[in-house]
Amino acid sequence: MQRVRDHGFDNYMEVEKKTRKVLKSQALILAQPNQTLPVSRLDILARHLGFKQDEVGAFLLKFPHVFEIYEHPVQRVLYCRLTRKAHLQIELEKHTLHAQIPEAVTRLRKLLMMSNAARLRLEHIRIARAEFGLPDDFEYSVILKYPQYFRLIDAEETRNKYIECVEKDPSLMVCDIEKLREKEYRERGANAEDIRFSFIVNLPPGFKIGKYYRIAVWKWQRVPYWSPYEDISGYDLRSLEAQKRMEKRAVATIHELLTLTVEKKITLERIAHFRMAMNLPKKLKEFLLQHQGIFYISTRGNYGKIHTVFLREAYKRGELIEPNDLYLARRKLAELVLLSPRNAKVDRELVNFHRGRENDHGVRGFGREDYVDDGGTDFEDMP
Repeated sequence: MQRVRDHGFDNYMEVEKKTRKVLKSQALILAQPNQTLPVSRLDILARHLGFKQDEVGAFLLKFPHVFEIYEHPVQRVLYCRLTRKAHLQIELEKHTLHAQIPEAVTRLRKLLMMSNAARLRLEHIRIARAEFGLPDDFEYSVILKYPQYFRLIDAEETRNKYIECVEKDPSLMVCDIEKLREKEYRERGANAEDIRFSFIVNLPPGFKIGKYYRIAVWKWQRVPYWSPYEDISGYDLRSLEAQKRMEKRAVATIHELLTLTVEKKITLERIAHFRMAMNLPKKLKEFLLQHQGIFYISTRGNYGKIHTVFLREAYKRGELIEPNDLYLARRKLAELVLLSPRNAKVDRELVNFHRGRENDHGVRGFGREDYVDDGGTDFEDMP
């Protein structure tokens, strides 16, 4: 099927490409004992992150609201550190991440319940922990902290660690799309037969819709399927009708998987990690392209090497319709990245003017003479 680009999602990924590099550079700086690093040393370390030689200095200068380059008062060499706004964003995200751990526990429980044996590989969850709102130490702060929900097991045949759901909760085994259908039925009184197995389809701009395509979509919307949380191990899947149900069940599984993520998006490669455990098709990209009205695959953001899958109905004009606190905290970094460098220059000029007034009146400024604030604006005051 012909793929139609959606610039709203692609522009979102272009911003994320910048923030991904910023996050890697931040991690290098924060790993230092005093959270400062000579630019020459950072240039050497950053080559392992994909930066070219002498590229990191120009990169840091593009984002003065995140990185601050200053001259060391003794060594007389250029150093780099994070600005106050960047530290505030990091603390905000860290606080929000730990505050929403109960929600992350529910997401992880639902994710495990969708798998065939109610268990998934620990390594696969660790790789996708950021998407599901799990902290870096989730093995201890989530899994071991809630033994009534999770347990760690070692598979004798593969020697891999697995997370297993202790007991399935029927109240959680309801898909998000089923709740939307019920809401639609109650509010608008839509025909129950038409929406019983239907999905929200938002075709991309420029997508050519023919008469026969409309008929095919209408028929597909009425095809029944088994819930992603339903055990299908005892069903005969050889008939044509069963194969149609399994195909639509795979759409429902990926749909539910995306609703469990913080930003309603995840890379195609990470969905593939759950393919065997959730009965997903082998050729995932081709499968998702058959349902462009439900999902969008963006190849932007990493030179086409990574494919990011978005849930269309969750976004409008490249922004999440119902943002959660963790999503908003992460978007603060994107806001800092997109802020004009000219604003940072004005901030510093105002701070220097304020210091000059204090020194003229005999008032001592900051204890560290080499510290240059970037304006001291809290997130509540940011545009």
